[in-house]
Amino acid sequence: MSVETPDTIVDRLWAPFEAQSGSKRSLLLMTPLMLFEVLVFAVPFVILVRISFSEQAQSLPYAEGTFTIASYVEVLQSGLLQGIMIYSFKLGVIATVITVLLATFYAYATWRASGLLKSALLFSVVLPLLTTLVIKTYAWVPLLAPSGTVNNLLLAVGLLSSPIQVVPNTLGVVVGQVYIVLPYAMLAIYSVLSTVEWELVEAARDLGAGRVRSFFEVVLPEIMPGITVATIISFAWSVGAYSAPALLGAGSDRPFALEVQEQMLLNFNWPVATALSTVMLVLMFVSIVCIYAVLGRFGGGISDAT
Repeated sequence: MSVETPDTIVDRLWAPFEAQSGSKRSLLLMTPLMLFEVLVFAVPFVILVRISFSEQAQSLPYAEGTFTIASYVEVLQSGLLQGIMIYSFKLGVIATVITVLLATFYAYATWRASGLLKSALLFSVVLPLLTTLVIKTYAWVPLLAPSGTVNNLLLAVGLLSSPIQVVPNTLGVVVGQVYIVLPYAMLAIYSVLSTVEWELVEAARDLGAGRVRSFFEVVLPEIMPGITVATIISFAWSVGAYSAPALLGAGSDRPFALEVQEQMLLNFNWPVATALSTVMLVLMFVSIVCIYAVLGRFGGGISDAT
């Protein structure tokens, strides 16, 4: 009785795929992934949308088997919910702009570094990803609170005459949200930047371009695909922010994620919560398509990646 080696087992399992044509082989290989996407993303989204068209019930989250658009009418006509949606997008835009700028600068510095410094810069980006989201967000409270470390330090050196209210405040929410998404944005940009050849920058400088001009005319166009990915990640995550507003924000800082939580767990109003979620998902999808279209005109399309 012969014993199969690992290579023999792999060859035997791969043989049915080799016998298929290229398109059929690709379809067979994609089937598990497509099945995963349908079960994990598509089906729950369909359930969410169906609940949003249900009527509200007295003692239940929603009335099963009913159909109404009342929840969408409430979401679109409520001044409170409109303000929450506007605040969510404002937070997304502000946090995204700051994050992408910092991520681009940090990625460029890491790209130009070498040796131990390069390793230290990369490690400092990966390190926050090893900490849970709540812990690393809440760590800003003792730092930025009116009686926290930053205020005490600024008061001690005479730069402030009285403490400033950073936490709880919108400023604290922005700081916390930027801190959360910055590693992902930086790694997205750095992954593209690492493929750029420094000789191109040197050639531009030999032709008379300075540091700033060589960056904007040589480096920036090459890393636009990474900037596009970083922008989309930062924007989507910031619009749907939960941890930073919940831990660092004031009572008036209410993005839609906190409102959905209140509607589902406190008000027990699932139709309005799911309707608000559906409207925000549609608006975010439209916004992401617009971001991709705009940045794609400057070389930010995924097909432009080197």
